Amino acid sequence: MARDHKPSRRRARVLAASAAVFAIGGTVFAGLPASAAGKPLGHDVSSHQKDVNWSGAQAKGARFVYIKATESTDYRNPFFGRQYNGSRNAGLLRGAYHFALPDKSSGAAQAAYFVRNGGGWRADGWTLPPALDIEYNPYSKKKCYGLSKARMVGWIQSFSDEVKRQTGRRPVIYTTTHWWNKCTGGSAAFAADHALWLARYDSANAGALPAGWSFWTFWQYDNSGSLPGDQNLFNGSMTGLKRFAKG
Repeated sequence: MARDHKPSRRRARVLAASAAVFAIGGTVFAGLPASAAGKPLGHDVSSHQKDVNWSGAQAKGARFVYIKATESTDYRNPFFGRQYNGSRNAGLLRGAYHFALPDKSSGAAQAAYFVRNGGGWRADGWTLPPALDIEYNPYSKKKCYGLSKARMVGWIQSFSDEVKRQTGRRPVIYTTTHWWNKCTGGSAAFAADHALWLARYDSANAGALPAGWSFWTFWQYDNSGSLPGDQNLFNGSMTGLKRFAKG
């Protein structure tokens, strides 16, 4: 299996998290969600997208992007540097994310590897806070990685604490409502100081949120569209997005 498994894991997640395609008047929902009006548009990419046409993405409305940096403690996106710098040069706010494999090593170890390989942050107004992508295991039937709910919560806390120690910011948490409630037991321990990046496709709105959160900061609403990679929204204005980036 390829080390960078997007977009296959996205499709696996959608199958696990979505029971059906949302329809309006008998037609399949497509394009921007109805609740997207006025919200900054963004996307996320990995090595699957390789060399992205960043000026083209910006011309199509992209205002921010998250870029996969690492996975576990033994994989770094070989296109990360070009993607990270290229998006910034095109005028996009950009940040890095880490794909978690909690069965491979500790949260602290994976956080340290992430920060060493692109997962840093600085208050320059252009760098989004680091993000933790934690979801169904794409490599095994053990969708919660064989961890108990309590151990999973501990793993996420360990990752977060190390990112905070090294960067000064708590990571954004990317997940689905179904995975979070199943694999953490609906933990509300992170909602107060971790922004939520919710994945929910084929829907006019973000729907029910994971336990603890009362609003989403980012919403990944589709795995394809006008922008390279997955399609996202920021829950606020462009001014709010810049303020969020700066911390």
